[in-house]
Parts: sequence; C-alpha cells; structure tokens
Amino acid sequence: MNLEEVADRGLVLLGCGRMGSALLDGWLKAGLPASSVWVLDPAPGDWLSATGVQVNAGLPEAPAVALVAVKPQMMGEALPAMQSLGGGATLFVSVAAGTPIARFEAAFGAQSPIVRTMPNTPAAIGRGISALVGNAAATEAHLALAETLMAAVGQTVRLEDEGQIDAVTGVSGSGPAYVFHLIETLAAAGVEQGLDPAVAMQLAKATVGGAGQLAEDSNEDPAQLRRNVTSPNGTTQAALEVLMDQQTGFPKLISRAVTAAAERGRELSRDG
Repeated sequence: MNLEEVADRGLVLLGCGRMGSALLDGWLKAGLPASSVWVLDPAPGDWLSATGVQVNAGLPEAPAVALVAVKPQMMGEALPAMQSLGGGATLFVSVAAGTPIARFEAAFGAQSPIVRTMPNTPAAIGRGISALVGNAAATEAHLALAETLMAAVGQTVRLEDEGQIDAVTGVSGSGPAYVFHLIETLAAAGVEQGLDPAVAMQLAKATVGGAGQLAEDSNEDPAQLRRNVTSPNGTTQAALEVLMDQQTGFPKLISRAVTAAAERGRELSRDG
C-alpha cells in the first residue's frame, strides 16, 4: 500500500487538533489530494473547509487509512464512530497517548492492522519524531505506510514491542517540556546574574536551539561535543561540575523525570 492507493481509497482523520492539523498540513503539502481526506471532528475550525477536505461528511466505505488523533478521554465516544471500518481492509494508525493496541483491537477486531505511534510536539513545525509499533496483523507494508504518513511531521523510528512506548513517552513524548523548562530556568539564571529578561530569554532560546541543531547535524556524539567546549579549569567545567554531579545533577534528575513519565504512561495504558 502506498500514497497513491491512499489517494484512491481515501484517508479518515479522526480529530483535528494540534497534532491532527499538523499531520493534515504535511499530507496536503506532500501532494495527497484534499478530496481524498475525510475529517471527523466535533468542533472543526473554519480553516478546515478552506483546505478542500471533507469535514464531518460521513465515511468512505473502505478507506486505506483511518488515523486516530483524539485525546484518550474521548476514545469512548470516538471509536464507535469508526467501528464499521474494522475487519482488515483499513489500516488504523493511532497518535493517542496512553491508549494501547488492545483497546483498538477490541473496537475494530484483532484482524485489523493497527499501528500505534508516539509523536511529539515539534511535529507542529515539521521537526517531530514519532516511534511506531504494529500489532500482529500489521504487515511490513502497513508499517511502511504509517512511517510515510508520520514522516509528514518529522523523523520516525520503529520499536521492537509495544512495551517500549512508555520509555519513548519519557524521552521524546514528554521531552520537549523538559527542554522548554531548561530554557525558562537558563533565562531566569541569566537574569539573576544581571541580564535584561528579554536578552536572557533570547540567549537561552538561541543556545538551546543551536546546540540541539549542532547535535543533530554533527558526526560527533553529544559527549564529544560537550568535551569540545569544555576547557580544563574553565567556565564550562565549573558549570558542568554542578550539572554532572551524580547525586544532585542532571544524571539523577533526568533519570527520575523520565522514569516518572514512563510510569505514568504505563498507568494510563492500564486505565485505557
């Protein structure tokens, strides 16, 4: 199955909030015809009609893909709306946090190919990363198509099993919030040292954004990049002695944060 077949048979998007709209924008820019997309959303924005997609206009008989992008608490109402698509002809792709594959299999049947993904918020600017895992009915072709669809908003990686989703949640799913908080606290520390708040924030944003881009683009790993900017007995070393402290620094703190997010993800999956 490829995008041409998706264009022929149609794609249903259930939920068009931030993530759903980012995906839709990416698909349309990639050349998927607007007439091939059906959007189901309880409160669609006015902009949707201008795209040419079909909004709350029922469902095609056997679409190639149905992508679920509603919040977990809305699943109870949302899934029955697409129950008629179960049976194996339609690939279901979920970007909903905390909703296990078993929940979708219960709604659509275990014979339905289902791919669960965990994207993150930089998808809004096409710089996200999504982890994917499929159920037993999902073939290599299904997974490849799901990767193509999610690539509209950034990079993709495949997981070995669904249990790894919670670790992904802790690292990349919740990770942008950790980075945003780093920017906040770095700017606040600059203000403490006498900088104007606007200048401190500009410095913090550019430093974190630039360092992240350098880490992605460089052939050297982050540890080597860190060493490259750390002169013996210099200013960076003085700071890193605080940040790299094994009891109070980043190693212990980030480990605790990722563990807390992963554990909460497991709780949500059990509740789901």
